[in-house]
Amino acid sequence: MSKVAINKDNLKKLIEKENQRFLNNHKISGELFKKAQGVMPGGVPMSWMAKWPGSYPVFVDKAKGAHFTDVDGNEYVDFCLGDTGSMTGHSPAATVAEINRQMNRGITAMLPTEDAVIVSQELANRFGLPLWQYTVSATDANRNVIRYARAITGRSKVIVIDYCYHGSVDETFATLNDAGEVVQRMGNIGAPVPAKITTKVVPFNDLAAMEKALADKDVAAILMEPAMTNIGIVLPLPGYLKEVEELSKKYGTLLIIDETHTISAGWGGMVRRDNLHPDFFTIGKAIAGGLPTGAFGMTEEVADRIKSIVRREYIDTVGIGGTLAGNALSLAAMRVTLTQVMTKDNFTKMIALADAWSDGVDAAITKYNLPWHCNRLGARGEYLFLDHAPLNGREAADAGDFELEQYLHLRALNDGFLITPFHNMALMCPDTSKADVDKHTKAFDEMCGELVS
Repeated sequence: MSKVAINKDNLKKLIEKENQRFLNNHKISGELFKKAQGVMPGGVPMSWMAKWPGSYPVFVDKAKGAHFTDVDGNEYVDFCLGDTGSMTGHSPAATVAEINRQMNRGITAMLPTEDAVIVSQELANRFGLPLWQYTVSATDANRNVIRYARAITGRSKVIVIDYCYHGSVDETFATLNDAGEVVQRMGNIGAPVPAKITTKVVPFNDLAAMEKALADKDVAAILMEPAMTNIGIVLPLPGYLKEVEELSKKYGTLLIIDETHTISAGWGGMVRRDNLHPDFFTIGKAIAGGLPTGAFGMTEEVADRIKSIVRREYIDTVGIGGTLAGNALSLAAMRVTLTQVMTKDNFTKMIALADAWSDGVDAAITKYNLPWHCNRLGARGEYLFLDHAPLNGREAADAGDFELEQYLHLRALNDGFLITPFHNMALMCPDTSKADVDKHTKAFDEMCGELVS
């Protein structure tokens, strides 16, 4: 049986209906947005917040656990969770208590605390890399390790995956054009140099392309997620990640694994699940319960190579670190979040709920014969507008439908659910309940029924 195509005329009518429903239910947010436009470009504190569906962003009043309430009093099940920043649930009790305690003991002093030792040991136990450093974001962690990789290899290039995202790292805003040439990613503004000067781009799951990019031996590092998450979930083929690991060793290139999002795979992320052994490991967002932070791990061999080239008298001007990195407050938050919130038991619960959420999506896709597919990554699920699992980022990107996506997000918002604004992804936290998931399953089924009617 052929798949059902979405009727665009019907979609436009549904969008109009949901836009009016949004305006009726978010009047105070609308008033705040009018004021915000006079003091913030686009009326938002960060430009990408303009991408939320609806006539304006919803303004939040309070958030706790798996739910938040907006200034109009509407309550939502939060499946976005700060795009992983609140993967622990909003304001987890143990983390909040420790933050309050530490704030009365000192926030930052440019000196280490005992928590630095405890957190580093915890990260080493989970992810297998023995030595750790701290930043204020995963973006900073990625920037730092790229600089280290260039310094110790004497090479200039970085390999990234086509349609990747690693924060606002200049080297990563590159893609391949139809001729296979490295060009700027669409929307990249103010690039310091053309992307092809710093970067080689390789499609995900393409080992031949990876080896070809490495063959000139001018690549300092491969920076990649073990599964793509920012163009839709794209999963690795069996054996792909281990083969990339072997290729990096063969050509003397350092492998950087970024698990800022793929930590959803489980307690030790995909590096533990798939027995990976990168040279560097980066992470951020979730490990401090929502407090801005980041970290990167390294092998002892890498640390020795760094030590051999970094002179102590210049260590504060080598382009690594920041004044607030590794501060006492963030380390206290990381210690409690990692040991009391991001536990093995909580991951087991979250993954089961994500499977239930994805099962509900799959059931509606099958029921209404939609040309969509739902991928899973531990505590995450996501539906994409193609009828099979994508092999790489370009395939996932080409399946995008911005108008349809905006409708689905707006409809979900009006029904009381928030999903990640950049794609159709849902994430579970320790406070997410089966009732939350079942409520979404029912609403998603009804929405799909209206789309094909």
